Parts: sequence; C-alpha cells; structure tokens
Amino acid sequence: MNMSVRALGVALALAMSVTSSALVAPRALAGSSGTASVQRALDRLTRDDGAPGALADVRTKHGTTVLTSGVADLETGAAMPADSDFRIGSMTKTYVATVVMQLVGQGRVALDAHVERYLPGVVRGHGNDGRKITIRSLLQHTTTLPEILEYYTPQDILADRYAHHDLADLLAIPLAHPPVKPDTPGQFRYCNTNYLVLSMLIEKVTHHPYGTEIKRRILTPLGLGSTSVPGDEVTIPRPHPRGYVRTAAGADPIDVTEFNPTAAAGAGDMISSGSDMSTFLDALLSGRLLHRAELAEMMGVTQTGHSDGGAYGLGLEQWSLPCGGVFWGHQGDILGFQTMSGATTDGRQATVMVNVDPGGPDAQDDDVQDAVTAALCS
Repeated sequence: MNMSVRALGVALALAMSVTSSALVAPRALAGSSGTASVQRALDRLTRDDGAPGALADVRTKHGTTVLTSGVADLETGAAMPADSDFRIGSMTKTYVATVVMQLVGQGRVALDAHVERYLPGVVRGHGNDGRKITIRSLLQHTTTLPEILEYYTPQDILADRYAHHDLADLLAIPLAHPPVKPDTPGQFRYCNTNYLVLSMLIEKVTHHPYGTEIKRRILTPLGLGSTSVPGDEVTIPRPHPRGYVRTAAGADPIDVTEFNPTAAAGAGDMISSGSDMSTFLDALLSGRLLHRAELAEMMGVTQTGHSDGGAYGLGLEQWSLPCGGVFWGHQGDILGFQTMSGATTDGRQATVMVNVDPGGPDAQDDDVQDAVTAALCS
C-alpha cells in the first residue's frame, strides 16, 4: 500500500536514526561521474535519514548502473545486493492499472462506467455507493471512499502478520464507515481502497485472480523474473535486504521482512527489483503494453496538491525534472520498504529503494525523490 499519505508513519511514529554499525562505505557497480549526485542522495538516506541501506538502479542508453549505501542486514552487516528483490508497495498500483487499461482497450471495461455495472451491490453501505463511482475515478483517486489504512493500521497487520486476507474482507473494513467529504467534487485524494475495488473488478471481468492476470499480461511477456504477486508467500526471494520499522524514537529496529502481503492485496502486495521496474516502465511508456489511446488516458493527469509537485494519471504519477521535462512512475511504501520508480519517454529509468518503513521526517521522502531525479538527469 502507499503510505505516503503517511498514515503508516503517523501510526508507527518512526524515528529516523540508526547506529553507526548500520553504515558501510558506499558501493557502486559500473558508474560515471554523473552518478555522484545519486550517490550523495543515497548516503544522506543512510547517514542522516536513518535508513539501514539504500539502492539505486539507473538505466540509460549507455547501460545500467547500480549504486548502494549502507547495509542490507543490521544483524550481519551484509552489504546491499545489487540485484536485490524487495517489496514495492504502491508501485503495485501501476501494474493493476495497466491490466484495467488493457481491459478498457479490449472493450471489456468502460472508464466512465460506474462500479455497480461490474460489481453490483459490492460498494454499498454507510453512504458509499458504487452507482456513483466510475472506474476512472478509482484509477485516479478522485472517489470519496474511506481509506482502509484509517481503520486497518500497520499495528493491526503486525499483530497477526502471517494471516491471510481475502479481498472482500479487506474491502468490508473501510466500507463500514461513511465516505469522505471532499472540499471540491472530483478532488484528488489518495486512497488505497480504490485499488482493492479495481482488483475485484479485474477478477470479476476476467474470472481469474488479479495476480494471475498481472502475470499473464505483463510479467510473462516482459520476462520479469524477479517480479511477482506473492499471494500468501511471506518471504521475499533471495537476494534481498531485510526490511525494518521503528516503533518509537530511539527504539531498536524491528525486522518486518516476513509478513503475509495479502494484507495489502492489489493496493501494494507485489515484489520486484530495480531492473524489472525499469523494464516494466519502459515497456509501458513505449506503448508495448497499451494501445496509444489507453496510454494517453493513463497519462492524463490531475494535480495532487502535494508539496512534491506531483500529478496523478490513471495509476501513474508524473513529476517535473530539475533538468527539464517530466518523468512518470510511482512511489511505494509498505512495511519495511520505501521505493520510488521513475522513467522518461526517451528511455531513461531509475528505481530507488530503502529498507526501512517511512514515516519519519520528510527528509527521507525528499532524498528518495532526489536520488531518482538525479539519476534521470545524469
């Protein structure tokens, strides 16, 4: 799930300090002088912001560079593997949105149809009404559905971290509460609940689990061997860093690498790698996954009003680059990991990962984004 709304951070009150044993010399695999600013951002993440480790996977027409800082494992001091797999949190949403847009292109889903058409009676109760919510508004986060993280917190997940969660049961949690009242109709408001509904939509229309459709339509055709919708699998394929949270200022880090990702479902359950994320975003933006009309719809943005200056399309975020132009991608936050992937339409891609759950000072968010933009401008 995306916890950049900071529901997770507020709930866990994470401190962003680590012991000196968490820091090791930065390590670069391949590289150029243009990567120095990326390395500086990674080092700020581990030295100043409290991340045990950080990784940047940068791809340009000249090749791929992997930069790291800090450690993958606080107990052993092991270095961050360059080919790490990790939980990508809300970057899952871009995969889900891509499948939905493929269904739109096939004429099986209409963007401006109401949820009720595909999921009759599912989004109802306490003022929530699928007869008034369009598929487009789910994709673009302009619904008034209640946010699941307001009622199902990270503490709840960790209290029974290996439990299985059905989509219907997860959706029932926020729908037991009234909708949010926006300041203006159609206002952007990031909401993980939207993508639970979209996951159910995929399953209803295709008669297959949403994870099966993601694999069949995206992962297998692109050969994304490090990317998966893990279902009930609580572990991350090796090699991978450990993922941590801190529950209070000065508290020892808690290892949350293993938990059942069905708690996030289609809002944030996937695992991937920097290399796979680059391949996926390149394929998406170059039109290999969607027809031109559907890609144009996906890239039609509304302003978020967030301090990072971002805009949001249909499961795809847009930000400005300091060197000119824009980049596209998504952020992801899930227990133990914060990630951000971005790509330009001319073939540059970058993914940054830190192995600590967000929620501390804004510096961690800023430095993750700084590392991505520095990579794309290098």
